[in-house]
Amino acid sequence: MEKNLVIIPTYNEAENVIKMIEKVFSIHGKNFDILIVDDSSPDGTSDLVKKLIIKYPSQLYLLERDKKIGLGAAYISGFNWGLENKYDYFFQMDCDFSHDPNDLKRLHNVIFNNEADMVVGSRYISGVNVVNWPMSRVLLSYFASKYVRFFTRIKIADSTAGFNGYKREILENIDFRKIKFMGYAFQIEMKYRSWKMNFKIKEIPIIFRDRELGNSKISNKIIWEGVFGVFRLLFRNMFFSNEFKRKN
Repeated sequence: MEKNLVIIPTYNEAENVIKMIEKVFSIHGKNFDILIVDDSSPDGTSDLVKKLIIKYPSQLYLLERDKKIGLGAAYISGFNWGLENKYDYFFQMDCDFSHDPNDLKRLHNVIFNNEADMVVGSRYISGVNVVNWPMSRVLLSYFASKYVRFFTRIKIADSTAGFNGYKREILENIDFRKIKFMGYAFQIEMKYRSWKMNFKIKEIPIIFRDRELGNSKISNKIIWEGVFGVFRLLFRNMFFSNEFKRKN
């Protein structure tokens, strides 16, 4: 039986983390394990997870990091943990319910049935499926993906999407030491590297909802990292092309 891991990075998600974990397990039973990667949240997020591990000792895991150094770094820690523990399929998911836990099965089916090596839960593949975001935020996200697609030529409508699934093979082929972006541009870089390695990527439509509890982690620094990061990726692909080739 295949092993599925949902990686959820957290920082000050005490209002959401227990609800999210319980929701995933209530919907999917034993089909998914969860790894919470917490960046030493001062609000006690990790303490709440530790208490819940007693209830789900063989499905719920916690990886605590010393400090907050970025979304990308948290996911890389989670990927490495999952590879070491022999998981077959990996899923990225936010803790704030902007991603619907019901959609995990849809993402899983795409890669399990070999329709693709990577699956993207896309906000923009069938119109604009975003709920409760201010228009300025919707436009920024939508045109950021258009911008990435124009310059990189990657055939993905939602390159900044954070609700993704990977086959193990992709993560085995990416040298995480070469990943340059630790903010939300990490999502762009993972898709770009997977695409350049000729892995098949498929988008499926999801409805994205703004968080109801807690605070957004988006900052101007993160936005500008994404804007300029595209050109850094293109530069590295031009002069360090071996980074973007499969190992096996």
